[in-house]
Amino acid sequence: MAGKITAKMVKELRDKTGVGMMDAKKALVAKDGNLEQAITFLKEKGFAASAKKADRIAAEGLVAVVSSDDNKVATIAEVNCETDFVGKNDNFKNFVLDVANFVNTNNIDSVETLMAQKKEDLTFEEIQSSLVATIGEKITTRRFATLKSDYVHTYLHMTGRVAALVAFKAEDASIVENDKFKALAKNICMHIASMKPSKLSYKELDATFVEEETKGIVEKTKKDNEERKRLGKHLHNVPRFISKLQLTDEVLKTIEAEIKQELLDSGKPEKILGKILPGKMERFIADNTLLDQELCLLDQFYVMDDKKSVGTIIEEFSKTIGSKIEVAEFVRYEVGDGLEKRVENFAEEVASQMK
Repeated sequence: MAGKITAKMVKELRDKTGVGMMDAKKALVAKDGNLEQAITFLKEKGFAASAKKADRIAAEGLVAVVSSDDNKVATIAEVNCETDFVGKNDNFKNFVLDVANFVNTNNIDSVETLMAQKKEDLTFEEIQSSLVATIGEKITTRRFATLKSDYVHTYLHMTGRVAALVAFKAEDASIVENDKFKALAKNICMHIASMKPSKLSYKELDATFVEEETKGIVEKTKKDNEERKRLGKHLHNVPRFISKLQLTDEVLKTIEAEIKQELLDSGKPEKILGKILPGKMERFIADNTLLDQELCLLDQFYVMDDKKSVGTIIEEFSKTIGSKIEVAEFVRYEVGDGLEKRVENFAEEVASQMK
């Protein structure tokens, strides 16, 4: 009988019931491909609570982080539900933690793979469906990631809605046991959670994307300045560039020549220009790398010292301890990030209840 069950039939049943792929296929096999009988079968097996929830919005929930005992492997996972109330349910919280732990210790690489894995006698898909039936909301295991390196630090905000992992490579393996290094790793992980970088450095940015963003940022700055001028406020510098990706050696050489000429035109003696130029160039670079500062971890100003970038802090620390350390990669999750959010209309809700 199983040979008659097609992928299209499985998809249709999943769309109608919200159950997992394996459960849908089992139901269709049991009922010889009859869709309506398969729906009834699922309801009788305890999946009734899932049947009407497939099209609901699940953008609340929790993130969890777990780490191996040696801090070389860490996992971050996000599971969604419909309301923040359910996010506080102990059964839901335990499920999120189970997902993170299982992924961390079993090298799972996708949600689909996880759903087919068994924890004791049930698959994760069956456990999740059972949780839906018990709690009464749509629940979705959305995503997870595992980082492996010489040292991986984890951070989970007290609300359980924001978490981050940051993986470090160390030239000297013993450095990862250094308390000062651990403190730095913790602060950088918290910086990631707070400042929301999406790239490691400007080198990962696409040149076309940078050029398009340049036009937008320049126009926005000009419009902001019009309003600031009207209010008598200090005007912001209108950037010529927005990323180090644009600041080639040739560009920097041209800018230095321009700044030098401006200083001479203003009456500054040429013999003191060597003391002034470095600061002027540093300021120019800061004013013309706004995109890097927004998106790129190593180019962002460090939350613990906003006069230095995260990259500079790491370089200075490496020199202090006499061994190179570097950020290999990082992951940041925020519950519901990028998902459609539920829009509450209480007037409509009350009206519907009165019908």
